[in-house]
Amino acid sequence: MLLGQLGIDVNVAAPMDATPADLARLGDADFNVVLYPEIAGQAASWLRRTFGQPSTHTVPIGVGATRDFAAEVAALAGVDAAAFLAEAACNLPWYSRSVDSTYLTNKRVFIFGDATHVVAAARIAADEMGFAVVGLGTYSREFAREVREAAKLYGVDALISDDYLEVEARIGELRPELVLGTQMERHIAKRLGIGCAVISAPVHVQDFPARHAPQMGFEGANVIFDAWVHPLMMGLEEHLITMFREDFEFSADAAPSHLGSGATVGPAADILPAAGAEAAGWAPDAEKELGKIPFFVRGKARRNTERFATERGLSTITLETLYDAKAHHAR
Repeated sequence: MLLGQLGIDVNVAAPMDATPADLARLGDADFNVVLYPEIAGQAASWLRRTFGQPSTHTVPIGVGATRDFAAEVAALAGVDAAAFLAEAACNLPWYSRSVDSTYLTNKRVFIFGDATHVVAAARIAADEMGFAVVGLGTYSREFAREVREAAKLYGVDALISDDYLEVEARIGELRPELVLGTQMERHIAKRLGIGCAVISAPVHVQDFPARHAPQMGFEGANVIFDAWVHPLMMGLEEHLITMFREDFEFSADAAPSHLGSGATVGPAADILPAAGAEAAGWAPDAEKELGKIPFFVRGKARRNTERFATERGLSTITLETLYDAKAHHAR
């Protein structure tokens, strides 16, 4: 569809639904579009050596990447993409800047899966949704270099492993607020009480929606926004916290409601001390009050309060300190 909007004819779409006759026509193309290097990379390299066909390098997952992809394809095809890009519409940038989404900013996210989706997801998370990438990795060892290069952009160490226990240990160590991964990472995140969205194979049947839900292009960016943000928004918005502060779900011992009644709560990110200086201790009444804050903002509230106390040389966080910190960060 995107190529058609640019006025480019598709010679062959492969390997899905391609016949032997289709494959025989691969040499007729002017250039090749590589959407998944894991699948098409070697074929594109052979076609370049054999027929001199150039190929694309940008995977159009996310708003920025889709724009880059359109420009790259237009250059290869000798067409003008300016009109297409000027008319292209996508809701992700607007939602990411909207008032209702501001509390998602700097949510700590861990990303794991095939290399193509991991690199794309990290760019979307950091550049388009305002998340903080605290870890990423892949089981695709043949693409380890690309993933390590991506990790450098976010100041983290790439995890290259096909051992799910090693991945689980890294997630447990980092305690992110959102995990983007395979169905295995979803199981890990659920066990730890962390929100998760599946972005990569291997996947489960429940990861295939009945509706049309593309991942690439501008509409794909909208789908991605919904899929990633909903796990973080499971619960009440901040303006309802006071109204329901005594609700049983806000107990520090209660599992997030979207994880099911049988879920157990593992050690969560909000129990970790603030990074850097020695964190101040919590008075019992302040700790109890913190436990009334919904799980999806509790970690951030703890870190902000501990940073507030440390900057002021306070050794103990009291109830008054908690409210002072809240007022300070609400400005």
